[in-house]
Amino acid sequence: MKRLPLIVLMLVAASFLAFKSMGKMVSSAPPPGNYERIMKLVGQMLSEGHYSPQAINDAFSKKVFKKFVGELDPDKNILQQSDLDALKKYETRVDDEINGAAVEFPLAAGKLFNARVEQASVMMNEILAKPFDFSADEDVMLDADKLDFTSTAVAQKERWRTKLKFMTLERYADLLDIREKNKGKEGFVSKSDEELEKEARERVKRIMDRTFERYRFKFNDDDKFNLYVNTITTTMDPHTEFFPPVDKRYFDEEMSGSFFGIGASLQYDDGNIKISSILTGSPAYKSGELQVGDIIQKVAQGKDEPVDLTGYLVTDAVKVIRGKKGTEVRLTVKRMDGSMKTVSLIRDKIVQDETFARSAVVKEGTAKIGYIYLPEFYANFEDPNGARSYKDVEKEVIKLKEEKVDGIVIDLRNNGGGSLYDVVQMAGLFIEDGPIVQVKDRDNKPSVLKDKDRNVLYTGPLAVMVNEFSASASEIFAAAIQDYNRGVVIGSTSTYGKGTVQRNIGLDPENGFSMSNSDLGTVKLTLQKFYRINGGSTQLKGVSSDIVLPDNLEYLKVREKDSEDALPWDEITKAGYTNWKPGYDLEMIKQLSKQRLEGDPTFRLIAETTDWLSKQSEKKYSLQLEKYRKEQEKVKASVKQLETLLKLKGQLDVSALPAETNRWAEDKSKQERFQLWLKSLQKDIYLDQTMKVMNDIISQQNLVKGKTEEPVKKAF
Repeated sequence: MKRLPLIVLMLVAASFLAFKSMGKMVSSAPPPGNYERIMKLVGQMLSEGHYSPQAINDAFSKKVFKKFVGELDPDKNILQQSDLDALKKYETRVDDEINGAAVEFPLAAGKLFNARVEQASVMMNEILAKPFDFSADEDVMLDADKLDFTSTAVAQKERWRTKLKFMTLERYADLLDIREKNKGKEGFVSKSDEELEKEARERVKRIMDRTFERYRFKFNDDDKFNLYVNTITTTMDPHTEFFPPVDKRYFDEEMSGSFFGIGASLQYDDGNIKISSILTGSPAYKSGELQVGDIIQKVAQGKDEPVDLTGYLVTDAVKVIRGKKGTEVRLTVKRMDGSMKTVSLIRDKIVQDETFARSAVVKEGTAKIGYIYLPEFYANFEDPNGARSYKDVEKEVIKLKEEKVDGIVIDLRNNGGGSLYDVVQMAGLFIEDGPIVQVKDRDNKPSVLKDKDRNVLYTGPLAVMVNEFSASASEIFAAAIQDYNRGVVIGSTSTYGKGTVQRNIGLDPENGFSMSNSDLGTVKLTLQKFYRINGGSTQLKGVSSDIVLPDNLEYLKVREKDSEDALPWDEITKAGYTNWKPGYDLEMIKQLSKQRLEGDPTFRLIAETTDWLSKQSEKKYSLQLEKYRKEQEKVKASVKQLETLLKLKGQLDVSALPAETNRWAEDKSKQERFQLWLKSLQKDIYLDQTMKVMNDIISQQNLVKGKTEEPVKKAF
């Protein structure tokens, strides 16, 4: 098995010792409370451990102040300008609270917020109690970045009025369309305009009631404090985050692909947390007492007092239902027949195997091409025998080789990254040996993470699919494959642009810092920056695709460069490595792809349509019914056109591996989802173009005289 260089272990050990020593610097007199203790530890961690720390001073405080208020009230419809004026005295106090002063700002802001929530709730009810006039020619601006906080209660109520009117207008127009489509149909009850307007308002009220319930029941002082600390950490850079203990456990579970729970999938349905499916063999399945459609109203840990799920979203509910292996959780559920029942379950290990790597075979012309889907670089750090993404990809490659595929495509679209160890190991499956990525710490000391195993699992044609949401470890892999000339990167103009390395460090109440989770919380701290082996960082710039396929996400401001707190791009000395001679002319492959795209209007229309749609979100919306409907007709037509464009007119020849046709035969719902996954690939226009590129590569390589399984190499 390939192993990560000793330098990584040394880095981990060095970090641990550094933070242990930092922790000992904490004053022997403990701060007054956990809030102060957390702030002090976080401040020390940022100053002494962050890769590129900003000075924690009044200027930093002002940035945090502005950002926190924006996070607390992102739509600028709860707080008023007078509240910001009242809080102004805390604008330069954040650094003092970080350095040990009593924590006051988030509590004061939270108190004002809570009071304003009740006032806004009254406004909302008053506004929605009366019908709206949709003949008046007025509009609404919903982009909060273009709005200021209101200066009076009258102005605030007017902002709520136009927002609620727009929400009602959306639903009213939909109800009118439904009435028109069903006019004259047997059994359909046609309601008057007044009745439909009232129904639309009632729907909006239900939505807003749930919003205010969440403010009241699921946004307490601890939640606001956690938001405050996270605002501080993300002001250092977007990826330095604070996790309260339950959130950190959830993060680890998502990374590992397994957790201890009951084995039921949940969905949010009209203010309720409802069971949508039950995993075969799980505690929920074995009990026989839970059913799809049951509404979970309360959750209790063993014999503790149950928690009411009013105001909870699915993620919130999941966090309280999961827990430690072998512990009891009691659910109070409401059945579809209205009956109530309390169900006691013992948590057990649940493996999310549907989120692991999987493969399929695609036939393109005379070529047989393997396809591997990897949703993230997952790793179970707590279990040495747990799932590892590189091992799973290795297994899929072996399966595809047994199927004698002519090439392999690895799909990293929407893969946000994960384990650095796994990406180094995975890249090593496709090259003989050499550096994969360079890492530099705050002391400006670069180190090179290498693949030292000269064995190559797969030597054939290789392509990597990416998009705007391919980040971090995905970018390391794509960059290494590109720099070695080992394969072709296909997708959006560039990937996300996250070129930093984080490590989770617990806030230990006794020792200050630890490498394990803590009851005070955990900080995912940016400790290093990584660089391509060619010397350039992926930070901000990401990885540029060799072959660009216009997509519907290109115009969204979602990349790292769109964050004002992102660290800058830079470069270091390139690493020494031996370039792979691929056996095909990349420029010719690009030209062939360009000719195909120019002859196919689909991708030109995708670019034009998404550009137009992106601009629609930047303008005001009419609150006059006829104007609104005309605007929406254009938007709906464009969206429908885009949905049509994004689906292949024909159908790709995609199939499961012979041994995996009935991969989840024992679980009907899983098997159905697996079949739907294969079906979605058959209509994927980006996969279709990628397979055409792979076919070009395979055809070129087949023409190379004296082609062997061994790669031809040249010195770089």
